[in-house]
Amino acid sequence: MKRALLLISAILLLSAAAFSQAVEDRMHRTVGYISSSGTVEDKSHRTLGFILANGTIENSSRQKIGYISSSGAVSERSLRTIGYILKSGVVEDRSHITIGRVNRNGSVEDGSHRTIGYAKGIKLEHAAIFFFFFFGNK
Repeated sequence: MKRALLLISAILLLSAAAFSQAVEDRMHRTVGYISSSGTVEDKSHRTLGFILANGTIENSSRQKIGYISSSGAVSERSLRTIGYILKSGVVEDRSHITIGRVNRNGSVEDGSHRTIGYAKGIKLEHAAIFFFFFFGNK
């Protein structure tokens, strides 16, 4: 019985990892995961939050903490705009000052073009939300 539970736990952990892409820091250390469905996890696979298909961003308790519009405007819970994610990958603050970039190759840069991380295979918007707005700075 104990072996069966251990095997089931291992399969569940591996299957969860198979549907998630790793988010890495500048030294290529895994700092989190983002699934294609928008579930955001820390490096230990604890859920940090969710980025829903309708643009709503939730914390791990499913409380709305922000929103990303189809135009790329990012707002906090009160709908006050805090930044922008452009289709080119450029990330701006609320004053339209560039604070970073998510490159098509998965590298993530700060406003001074220094690599701060990697998000290969992750939606550009999700990587920007993680690194610059809600999850990565904790």
